[in-house]
Amino acid sequence: MKAREYRAAHFLWSLDDDGVATLTLNRPERKNPLTFQSYAEMRDLFRGLVHADDCKAVVVTGAGGNFSSGGDVHEIIGPLTEMRAPELLKFTRMTGDLVKAMRGCPQPVIAALDGICVGAGAIMAMASDLRIATPRTKTAFLFTRVGLAGCDMGACAILPRIIGQGRASELLFTGRNMTAEEGERWGFHNRLVEPEALLETARELARSLAKGPTFAHGMTKNQLNVEWDMSLDAAIESEAQAQAICMQTQDFRRAYEAFAAKREPVFEGN
Repeated sequence: MKAREYRAAHFLWSLDDDGVATLTLNRPERKNPLTFQSYAEMRDLFRGLVHADDCKAVVVTGAGGNFSSGGDVHEIIGPLTEMRAPELLKFTRMTGDLVKAMRGCPQPVIAALDGICVGAGAIMAMASDLRIATPRTKTAFLFTRVGLAGCDMGACAILPRIIGQGRASELLFTGRNMTAEEGERWGFHNRLVEPEALLETARELARSLAKGPTFAHGMTKNQLNVEWDMSLDAAIESEAQAQAICMQTQDFRRAYEAFAAKREPVFEGN
């Protein structure tokens, strides 16, 4: 897959010269809700990024001052009430596959959050590796408010690891808004910036990662994923193997040679 050649049908997609891609949810008149089609397309795109060497990092954002209002009430919620169990399970597995694909792609994924970030939108933010938000960002895992369990798309596994079990339990049981200040204090948001600086801040962070040892970044992301259910001994052994692999890369040699020459290394991702 060549990320530069990808043509999105249900959102906006671009790739800059630094290898930073920007995925923009683009239905601002409805606060960027998701549809069956956008779920499936994003799942397939993130799966494909495993093979996209020209993409080094991804910024996910929303148009019009909001991130996402979650699943579209008329195009998803309504039809779901008419489906039978096999169709419903097919849908819930597909939405979970989007999270798996975001976690599984080797590129760091940075969510640039503003305004409304709820439901599946909050899940996409949660599934990202880093989150930059504005002071007006409101995040809610509001599934219980529509009669569903809070355990949606991996929320009960991932959210406690970010903000802690007690705080995650409160948000998932109540469905209430987490303010931007709470999100930053609890570790959900890596930082808060003003709305006019949001996208450029996220892209600048993405560019700094894209200039780094991208193969090693992919290894870091993989270890963050696989060590969730490892013992400490297994985790240390797994990291030893991962690090030994990275020590065989040319980027490791480039860093050493740059240090010896007292200059900044130029990484190439191999």
